[in-house]
Amino acid sequence: MAEMNNGRILLDRDGDVVVMTLNDPSVLNAIGMKMRQDITQALDEIEAGTGRCLVITGNGRAFCSGANLTDPDRKPRDRAAEARGEAKSDLELWHNPTFMRLRNLDIPVVTAINGIAAGAGMSLALMGDMKIAGRSSYFLQAFARIGLAPDCGSSWILPRLIGMARAMELSMLAERLPAETAMQWGMINRLVDDADVVSSAMDLARRLAAGPRALGVIRRMYWEGMDNGFEAQLAAEARLQSIAGMSEDYTEGVTAFREKRPAQFKGR
Repeated sequence: MAEMNNGRILLDRDGDVVVMTLNDPSVLNAIGMKMRQDITQALDEIEAGTGRCLVITGNGRAFCSGANLTDPDRKPRDRAAEARGEAKSDLELWHNPTFMRLRNLDIPVVTAINGIAAGAGMSLALMGDMKIAGRSSYFLQAFARIGLAPDCGSSWILPRLIGMARAMELSMLAERLPAETAMQWGMINRLVDDADVVSSAMDLARRLAAGPRALGVIRRMYWEGMDNGFEAQLAAEARLQSIAGMSEDYTEGVTAFREKRPAQFKGR
């Protein structure tokens, strides 16, 4: 297991699965400046590496409690300058580019959600293509509690996952959403015992990592499809299918089908 420079993110490799662990349990893995730097470093390594699936989880009793509002490394904001357009906000400088990097990864992403996932941490949890949550975990659109509005993409993805009425209620009332309810609403994929969150996520990630390169194409296809009309999505399917069709894994898949044997995909 490798620590990033500040020790706030741990990167581990289990075969073809890369595990990124948020590692600041004393503040429930809240995202401060040092963690931001470490996430950037981790994504650099993930993008340059050969991993075939990414698991994101949190160390300790929380997945991520959102932004670290008491971060000693946080610089005071010049809100007046931001309002005048003379300075960029934290969202523009780091959060938005980082969440776009996660969206654009070409490997499947599994989030293993333990404990609280609040604010930006809830947004991070929802970036998983597959979301595994412990029974005692919960989600919180915490922004309104401190006079803010949702960010890090939650106002875009939540209505698409659970509908406008539920998304609006979660954001305006800022009430806890138990994982069991999130499962009933279709916001997460699987609900497991707390002790089994990481192992269940790893079992799923290993299965995805053994899959073809097309899995990365599929995630891109569905993310793009959230914005597209039908005609645009047909064009996207044609473009992305050509990428899958030129892969070594497609050749192996067809060969294995003809030879009546399991395919041995290599992610290429």
